[in-house]
Amino acid sequence: MDRREFIKNSLLAASGAVFLSGCSLTPLSGGSIDVKKGGIDCYKFNNLSISKLGFGGLRLPLKKDGEVDDVLNQKMVDTAIKAGVNYFDTAYVYIDGKSEKAMGKALKKYKRDSFNLATKMPILSVKKEDDLYRIFNEQLERCKVDYFDFYLLHAVRKTNWEHARKHNIIPFLEKMKKEGKIKYLGVSHHGNDELLKEVVSCTDSWDFVQLQLNKLDWERNKADKLYKIARESKLPIVVMEPLRGGVLGMLNEESAKILKDYNPNASIASWSFRWLAGLDGIMTILSGMKVPEHLEDNIKTFKNFKPLSDEEDKIYTKAINTYLKTVSLGCTGCKYCECPIGVNIPEIFAVNNFYGGKQFVYNYEKLKESERADKCVKCGLCKTKCPQELDIPSLLAKIDKKYKTLKGM
Repeated sequence: MDRREFIKNSLLAASGAVFLSGCSLTPLSGGSIDVKKGGIDCYKFNNLSISKLGFGGLRLPLKKDGEVDDVLNQKMVDTAIKAGVNYFDTAYVYIDGKSEKAMGKALKKYKRDSFNLATKMPILSVKKEDDLYRIFNEQLERCKVDYFDFYLLHAVRKTNWEHARKHNIIPFLEKMKKEGKIKYLGVSHHGNDELLKEVVSCTDSWDFVQLQLNKLDWERNKADKLYKIARESKLPIVVMEPLRGGVLGMLNEESAKILKDYNPNASIASWSFRWLAGLDGIMTILSGMKVPEHLEDNIKTFKNFKPLSDEEDKIYTKAINTYLKTVSLGCTGCKYCECPIGVNIPEIFAVNNFYGGKQFVYNYEKLKESERADKCVKCGLCKTKCPQELDIPSLLAKIDKKYKTLKGM
């Protein structure tokens, strides 16, 4: 079984029929559409009910030419809204700016107060004060709105935090909030717990925080400490990377078998969502959904939602621990690390994470020779871009060595 087939089978297995709500979409004046609640479990945030399933814009459906498939994306957004999803997340840099445009286009036909739109300020794109206004106004235009419901300082980590402070990005965002162009202000955090303490305490303007939380990162990468800080700060949490770049939507065959033996009718991905949504303070969980099957499975999980039982939690922990024994890489497949000479870093890491032995060799050799790990020249550019702060050149060298050892080279 090749990687593509394995992923497809893992995501679709035992999904069953998905019953969407029968809520109606009522046309209003001006051709807009009012959205009624459709049964998705919600979180009470001030006077809002935020769907616990959020529609992530990092991994939208793409056509072969790399452009967003607007037709399919529109269908998925329509399906999500009909089911009760009302939180849509994008960012200035997602899909080279195409994500904001696609999201704005898909949401345009809906009444503005029927959905919540979130986007983010890219820290390192700001070189001078004028950049703040230029980027923010460009985002409003791309998204076809005159305000953002939720707005975040994007991808804060040690290497860019001082840049954000130096260029007064937070005061600018606070100004936009006072002017009503931002309703709720948050921070998307990619750093460690000590930095998060500093960030959340630097201003009283934060309304929420976005964190990378999942079972893989919980203790291994101290996500539990980040969660604790957010709870102590009384900031609602938006979860990013709930499936760790798709890994927790499939795991490997040994780990997936543990979950399927216990409940063959539950998708692998549903375990992660149920574990996360059972935690206190989780406002919404973002899911990047490339195909309708991803969305339908998530809707099924969040309608008539039930957190993991104590017994299920033990089973899930067992599956994760089994996976961790064979996998050492923390790549989420975000593709920020684009290699200037063409090494396919995300795919190399994915093959390493999902396969061992002959299956690893088989799928690794499906990569073009020009895309393989041995072509890395150790320039280090990828390392500076990685939100996970992985030592990518060193990891590529290890994978190259693994491949050559298995091949007897």
